[in-house]
Amino acid sequence: MSDTQLTPIEIGLTAAIVAIDDHEPLILTAHGSDGLAGLPFGPFDALSHRTFEIGLRAWVEAQAGLRLGYVEQLYTFGDRGRHAEAADTGAHTVSIGYLALTRAASGELAATGASFEPWYRFFPWEDWREEPPAIIARDIIPALTDWAEQEPPETTRALPRKDRVRFHFGLDGAPWDEERVLDRYELLYEAGLIEEARRDGRPAALARKALPALGTSMRFDHRRILATAIARLRAKLKYRPVVFELLPAEFTLTELQYTVEAISGRHLHKQNFRRLVETEALVEPTGVMSTQTGGRPAALYRFRRDVLQERPAPGLRVRSRR
Repeated sequence: MSDTQLTPIEIGLTAAIVAIDDHEPLILTAHGSDGLAGLPFGPFDALSHRTFEIGLRAWVEAQAGLRLGYVEQLYTFGDRGRHAEAADTGAHTVSIGYLALTRAASGELAATGASFEPWYRFFPWEDWREEPPAIIARDIIPALTDWAEQEPPETTRALPRKDRVRFHFGLDGAPWDEERVLDRYELLYEAGLIEEARRDGRPAALARKALPALGTSMRFDHRRILATAIARLRAKLKYRPVVFELLPAEFTLTELQYTVEAISGRHLHKQNFRRLVETEALVEPTGVMSTQTGGRPAALYRFRRDVLQERPAPGLRVRSRR
């Protein structure tokens, strides 16, 4: 047996907890002593919890006072530099990331320093509901173009930098794909354009005199985990009825549209959206009218649960105007 000393590994659980409030997608954050926002995270206790998910639910309820509903595992994040520097000899933390959905955005949180924050604060280039974000043309594309032009000839990537920039950011006729949240974040990280790249010692970031203000940075690799969660949720909208985990039991079609728009970051044509909802048969009328819409009374609907037995992939395959 080798005498080489192995680095100890600890397993952590990190939660991207999403809620909707006032038509905005929110993410639960907790601020540490460094002042940076981070996702809720804690260790997995194999003696107390039979599964990772049970452990996640237990400490989120204990720390934030939230009882989670929908939860799904995202990915395992274990890059060196998450919780340790190269010279550290302590345990290296491997984190299992989760996406969780809750309706408790307006409730009181038990944890001091915990709050729901708009996720577009961390990813301002992902919000296309009104128009293409100015930050893309003003700051991101010029910086990425300069970086792409400096690509060494011996690159081993299947796609050159210029093509990756074009595909991920929808340039020169390429469509904007709202699901490529993680691809865009990774491209900005590789190009050294975000604070996390500088903290991790990426040469591309250290070579820059200054970094553009591309969203709010987060602790460790939590913005990467959040990008993974947003991408997963945007994709899941199209083949699973997860949007109803974020809505009250009864809602108007306008509230449903605003929630889908908030998650996808895209504006949807009202009449086309309503035809899609009718075609997919995901909702049914309650027979009650809402008078709290600020205008004419609007019909209230609820999720039609029978659709789960009727077809294998019930979702809203929305199309935007762009």
